[in-house]
Amino acid sequence: MSRSNLNIRELTTDERLDLIEELWESLETSPVELVLSETQRQELDRRVEEMDRDDNPGILWEEVMSQIRNRRETPNRNATHGGCRN
Repeated sequence: MSRSNLNIRELTTDERLDLIEELWESLETSPVELVLSETQRQELDRRVEEMDRDDNPGILWEEVMSQIRNRRETPNRNATHGGCRN
């Protein structure tokens, strides 16, 4: 595996989130390459069964990403100067 000369620390938060999304989507396109241990497979089966019993479908990925980006754009009301709490 070769690494590109991409310096992740130089990317903005939005660029990093976009990169995470691209990486995640790249894994979705090739699930055969992902090998699960028996413990992981059992846990995944348990979660799928739990999800099938639950009427709440959860939150779409796009909505999760939107919420994360909105948090980054909205100043934190509890933030203090210098990183110290009063």
